[in-house]
Amino acid sequence: MKYFLFLLYPILLFSQSNFEKAKETFDAERNERFQKQYEAILKTDSNNLKAIEGLGDIAGFDEKWDKALLYYGRLKSLKPSEANFYYKYGGALGMKALEVNKFRALGMISDIRSSFEKAIELDPKHIDARWALIELYLKLPAVIGGSESKATLYSNQLMSLSRVDGYLSKGRIDEYYDRYKSAEYYYKKAIETGGSKHSYQTLANLYKNKMEAPEKAKNVLEDYKQKHTAN
Repeated sequence: MKYFLFLLYPILLFSQSNFEKAKETFDAERNERFQKQYEAILKTDSNNLKAIEGLGDIAGFDEKWDKALLYYGRLKSLKPSEANFYYKYGGALGMKALEVNKFRALGMISDIRSSFEKAIELDPKHIDARWALIELYLKLPAVIGGSESKATLYSNQLMSLSRVDGYLSKGRIDEYYDRYKSAEYYYKKAIETGGSKHSYQTLANLYKNKMEAPEKAKNVLEDYKQKHTAN
């Protein structure tokens, strides 16, 4: 069933570039402390959005998808104009779909997709929701809505919002369809444009895992290390 949904919930819940930071922040000890604090807040302020969102994030990180959906669903009801609440709800729903039988999961796809689309409607500059839709359209079989052209549509939108994300997403699409030389080109463009660690790591992963070029992968990471040290 995982072949037509998402790779990892943290890619949806947190932007790719922030994942490592998120892992460091949401460790078990802090989760427990924050959870108690948020729950205490809700006892006196039952509609506190920050506390509800915090509890939803903790539930999601702990892979308690039903609980996360309850919190995020509540956020949507309390503030239906907030794009990020729909984005997080769609991400949690996507991961919930991985745990149910495939027939029930198929019935959830429309809600997953509409949640991300609503996030974009509310925030036309929402980058992560577009990334989520790209992954969705890549992973869905064509018979139930998968489409390279639709993934490319959102990639083009990313290009107008963030050239780095645009190049990375175009590379992602090409990599998914085994067009490795083209993916390499776009990942290099992302490095030239932004120079983020994520861009270097993405190119290195392509070399190592898809192009059987471990030396190139090593050189890419070494190049990043040298430039990062120099700065």
